[in-house]
Amino acid sequence: MPLRNRHILLGVTGGIAAYKALELVRLLKKEGAQVRVVMTKAACEFIGPLSFQALSGHSVHIELLDVDAENAMGHIELARWADIFIIAPASANTMSKLAHGNADDLLSTLYLAANCPVYIAPAMNHVMWHHVATQTNIQLLQTHGIRLISPEAGEQACGEMGVGRMAEPHTICARLLADIAAPSQILAGIHIMITAGATREPLDAVRYITNRSSGKMGYAIACAAQLAGANVTLISGITALSPPKNCHFIQTETAQAMHNAVFDNINPCDIFIGAAAVADYRPIEVAQTKIKKKDDTLTLTFQKNADILADVAALKNSPFTVGFAAETHDLEHYARDKLMRKKLDMIAANWVGGERGGFESSENALDIFWHDGQQSLPMTCKETLAAQLISLIAERFELKTKRP
Repeated sequence: MPLRNRHILLGVTGGIAAYKALELVRLLKKEGAQVRVVMTKAACEFIGPLSFQALSGHSVHIELLDVDAENAMGHIELARWADIFIIAPASANTMSKLAHGNADDLLSTLYLAANCPVYIAPAMNHVMWHHVATQTNIQLLQTHGIRLISPEAGEQACGEMGVGRMAEPHTICARLLADIAAPSQILAGIHIMITAGATREPLDAVRYITNRSSGKMGYAIACAAQLAGANVTLISGITALSPPKNCHFIQTETAQAMHNAVFDNINPCDIFIGAAAVADYRPIEVAQTKIKKKDDTLTLTFQKNADILADVAALKNSPFTVGFAAETHDLEHYARDKLMRKKLDMIAANWVGGERGGFESSENALDIFWHDGQQSLPMTCKETLAAQLISLIAERFELKTKRP
């Protein structure tokens, strides 16, 4: 657990996204971190300090000139205590103050006094986010060394759509874990290809068959690989997700289209991670019009799709090849069989069904197998799991490439 016993200072500013900070405290504590919370007075209008106190196990800091707090831990001591300082949500007003060195409350004073890495996760209306003043302040803060966790696109509290939603707590937690796990850019200069999401096979003009994969794990792996310094190609099936910035992104739909995209872009590729849930079969015939309901039964004939993972592993100079296995029973047996039969370097297996993570869940656990070893990664958010998996892949890849 990379965050075990790390001192994390969480700053919460005024905004509806303040409620998300409660989940962030829970996740950080789950990873073993010690968390203290400082709130602006505006933040207290949205959520009570008692909630943060209950989750963190520490009193919440609000007042800059609190006599009791000064006797116990003043702002200088609090800043020195922190190994990491996160401001989430970070309002436009707070970012403006930080950018220009204003210190008129405890949070802004702590920023000037901190000598640890500082992260901000902005949250605001999309028009405010795109305003030239906000963007200028962001650029200025980044010149100070602040690490930006960019807001996400989606529906906002005002009912409008756009970029400005605070990054989800599990995304913020994963960013911290990835930065800690890969401080030296362990995959710098390495080309990684990742497949993610579900493929779908058309039956007629309006229907198709698919599976329940959300693509969250594959997209999280792509983000973790980028943070580790890799050059990432993400080949995606159908998802509702936005691809990571600055990766080579290729959208596909069917298994055949994904197979073509993989082999059109396989060079140069040092590591291939097949996280997509690819259809094993497709209909032999696709009706050009909607199939009408006539008889009591309907028979469809399917043919096997090409096996992307096995075909990559069979290349003459194949990349380090990592597969995934989602199983409802006999997980280790089926995972090891797939590892050997497809001649993979590593396979990540997870349970699906019930309440054990996997498809459509934001959490998962993995059992990782390779030819002479294995490792279990316990249940956590997929972003955290991705950072751990990338570290393990980097380790095994280095061992293989250095082996005589």
